[in-house]
Amino acid sequence: MPSSSLQVLIADDELLARRRLARLLAELPGVTLVGECCSGQELLATLARGEQEVDLVLLDIHMPGLTGLEAGALLPDDGPYIIFITAHEEHALAAFDLGAVDYLLKPIDAVRLGKALLRARRRLGAQASAPAAELVRLPVTTRQGIRLLDPRELSHATFDGELVTLHTRGGALLTDFSLQDLEERLPAGVFERVHRRALINLELLACLDPQGTGGYTARMQDGGLVPISRQAARRLRRRLGLS
Repeated sequence: MPSSSLQVLIADDELLARRRLARLLAELPGVTLVGECCSGQELLATLARGEQEVDLVLLDIHMPGLTGLEAGALLPDDGPYIIFITAHEEHALAAFDLGAVDYLLKPIDAVRLGKALLRARRRLGAQASAPAAELVRLPVTTRQGIRLLDPRELSHATFDGELVTLHTRGGALLTDFSLQDLEERLPAGVFERVHRRALINLELLACLDPQGTGGYTARMQDGGLVPISRQAARRLRRRLGLS
């Protein structure tokens, strides 16, 4: 990330697996291992205490008590992103339904882990300081046909549990794009993922209202209100040069 490293927490009941992951992480630049948990319950308790900033959890699926999938489903909306680590292929669909960044099979390969962390950095806005990509019009299917949307018209996008709504200067549009699809298509230097369920156009951001949770409510120029999670608020403060 531009001003700090990727803060990673490991959750795996196997000591040898945790040691291997810790060793691999130590060899990667810009990564800080902030802790290890040996169960889903310990993971949830660690995150609830909030003593460490955690951007990403490397989460095993098969653990006693809460499985990794069950623990992942209990993470709050402003919780860290997840890369699932498992020896079993059959849970991939359920993992991605939870919004997982990636799904890695044991034994973990250093190159594959590095690629997964790069995907996590993208989700976290770590490449926001890179030059903005060329604007590409988004083909949005509507009842009136396919609308080619100029990204500069897009104020923000929100996910309500079924579809993503694009809030544009011309009104709201429903789309089959996921928020991850939009992140990959939109200019990284302009758009920021501020919540698991929202991203915003920073150029159309009017102000930030602090919340008691440590996050913000973003007030967009069109009057829209968008929640900014505590994790995203930290990243946004770094981008804006705030303490």
